[in-house]
Amino acid sequence: MPEKLRWGLLSTARINRAVIPPIRASARGELVAVASREAAKAEAYAKEWDIPKAFGSYEDMLASDDVDVVYISLPNGLHAEWAIKCVEAGKHVLLEKPFTITIEEADWVIAAARRTGKVVAEAFMYRHHPQTLKVKELVEGGAIGSVQLVRGSFTFTIVGGRDPRLDPTMGGGSLWDVGCYPISLAQYIFGSRPQEVFGWQVTNSSGTDGTFVGQMQYEGSRLAQFDCGFRSPFRTHAEIVGKGGTITLTMPFKPDENAGISLMRVDPQTGDATTEAVTVEPQSLYTGEVEDMHDAILKGKPPRVSLAESRDHIATIWALYESAQHGRPVAVP
Repeated sequence: MPEKLRWGLLSTARINRAVIPPIRASARGELVAVASREAAKAEAYAKEWDIPKAFGSYEDMLASDDVDVVYISLPNGLHAEWAIKCVEAGKHVLLEKPFTITIEEADWVIAAARRTGKVVAEAFMYRHHPQTLKVKELVEGGAIGSVQLVRGSFTFTIVGGRDPRLDPTMGGGSLWDVGCYPISLAQYIFGSRPQEVFGWQVTNSSGTDGTFVGQMQYEGSRLAQFDCGFRSPFRTHAEIVGKGGTITLTMPFKPDENAGISLMRVDPQTGDATTEAVTVEPQSLYTGEVEDMHDAILKGKPPRVSLAESRDHIATIWALYESAQHGRPVAVP
């Protein structure tokens, strides 16, 4: 097993610029390659970001023996196809969220990962941040008692019409892009996927959801609510409500150097409430997912976001879309 894992970028997507620094900062990784469908584009990108190798096709990079791990930042509709091609070419994969855009595709990717023995993990960067890990610790430690409700919001405005996140053929839609964050947070806190969901959507001219609002019911009458969209100002928020208090996050999905937690506890005897600020260790947002891949590949640790959990994310989103289409509650398959 190499001491350093050699990373390749599959596409020149904008999100790459968030992942490049933590790969380079890691003692266990190095960025060696980038691939594009056009050789000139790959070469220009490699020059801009000082990447040693540029490949004019995705297939050429997968055929190279110089790449161990591939970060896939392609449009959502291409995730499954290229994740499978990567593992079949002997590469480990960090797959940008959402994992896939159908349950069937998720099953194909999971089967390919198991068949080849390669690590595949969904890139939910916030799940690895100290803020998120601290929230889980507080919940499991009983800081707010039994959790009853998880609420989350994530919206921003897309300006212009030529964005793959608006393209229905590429898995566009706000639920896939930003709604998946509060969905994953609720699953993380409750430790399971919901049993039943209800969703409402407002569609764009392209037919994709520009706004989506959902409710989810979990075993034990526990609930989650969220809204997401591309038609509102940037806003992000999360609240976890327990029998004995609440945890509030003003930057739950993109915590920065100001990341912190507001913890409100209620005295069971007097009913008096006290609030405290819980600070967390500063960490670059994308560092955790890179180091999690290194741990999984080099040390054999299970990825923090499991394949089963990623499949549950897709199943939940599909149930929400079905509910919004038919106007009724839908069981999560």
